[in-house]
Amino acid sequence: MLGPVILAASRSDRMRRFISAAPGTKQVVDRFIAGEGVDDVVPIVVDACGRGLEVTLDVVGEDITTPEQAAAARDAYLELIARLKDLGLGTKAEMSVKLSMFGQALEGGHELALANVRPVVEAAAAIGTTVTLDAEDHTTLDSMFAIHEELRKDFPQTGCVIQAYLFRTEDDARRLAAAGSRVRIVKGAYKEPASVAYQDKGEIDKAYVRILKVLMEGDGYPMIGSHDPRLISISQELARRAGRKLDEYEFQMLYGIRSDEHVRLAAEGHRMRVYTAYGTDWYGYFMRRLAEKPANLLFFARSVLTKG
Repeated sequence: MLGPVILAASRSDRMRRFISAAPGTKQVVDRFIAGEGVDDVVPIVVDACGRGLEVTLDVVGEDITTPEQAAAARDAYLELIARLKDLGLGTKAEMSVKLSMFGQALEGGHELALANVRPVVEAAAAIGTTVTLDAEDHTTLDSMFAIHEELRKDFPQTGCVIQAYLFRTEDDARRLAAAGSRVRIVKGAYKEPASVAYQDKGEIDKAYVRILKVLMEGDGYPMIGSHDPRLISISQELARRAGRKLDEYEFQMLYGIRSDEHVRLAAEGHRMRVYTAYGTDWYGYFMRRLAEKPANLLFFARSVLTKG
């Protein structure tokens, strides 16, 4: 399987240099990354909202090695929130954050990440929106869930992400499917060992459906992160069986992938949110997009063989 190989390459400095220098890289990166700064992403947010879509914004970058870099990541989100406030887009755009960007892996990282993410959550709430904590590899999840629980004491709308391929996730879903919770379910895009995660695509899909059923039958707000037509159809059926109205759950898809489907779902009355990443440190995010879908890899391979 190519996925695990690509995920391993996502942590290789040698591969980072090679791919960054490849002549077709920028063409492909531009498909998945909305730009490098706030000025690049704001027009994309405005356009999406004008087409009946909502967005979640991710300032990409996970290789944080100093507290100063973690503080800079915090400030990048605060700058984004200030721009959304000026444009009156707070109710249509939320933020997705990876706690690794806020210093989670550093010494004293749990406390540091909480201290850095709290002002972002506060600022988001002040403009009428919220923050979702993205899941990363399984070793970080207990810290992420603890920070999520702490933030929800003052900001109950704070969301979190669960990953279907992990064995633990069904239990996490039952705990999280409570009134007021916001939970995004994804398949998972990190290289995880067989001791903690399903490795077979079919098993992952089955787990996704079981977990989504828990969320739909619970009292929280499910956010379905998938581009898979079959899972989207199953999600709609599970929502119908659970008696959920169209505004009691939402779909989420990545910027640059199945854009026509974004518009179709919104036109049918569904809440459709586009996960939109931007920033200069794009490499890890980009490699996980390649690992998730072979078609992305083929598109990239064709591009790097061109002269630009």
